[in-house]
Amino acid sequence: MNKQEAKADAGKPQLTLVPRQILYDIARVREYGTQKYGDPENWKQVDKQRYRDAAFRHFLAYLDDPTDVDEESGLPHLWHLACNIAFLCEFGRR
Repeated sequence: MNKQEAKADAGKPQLTLVPRQILYDIARVREYGTQKYGDPENWKQVDKQRYRDAAFRHFLAYLDDPTDVDEESGLPHLWHLACNIAFLCEFGRR
């Protein structure tokens, strides 16, 4: 048995394939949200539909101008879109 066969990672996601930048972008939005609301876990109490609506608004704003930023946070709409989708993915996992 070689070292690769001994490592039981078959079927596990290869996370190194994920572009890192999206993690940094989502983290910036999460830092903003945590500062604004004071609780890093508060996003779990929000109805999924609000995230769908927010994602759609940020997506449309991004389509209108890919360089535009959210007026309130000053962060790119694309980053907010990624964060909202991440929340929806997490809700789907549960």
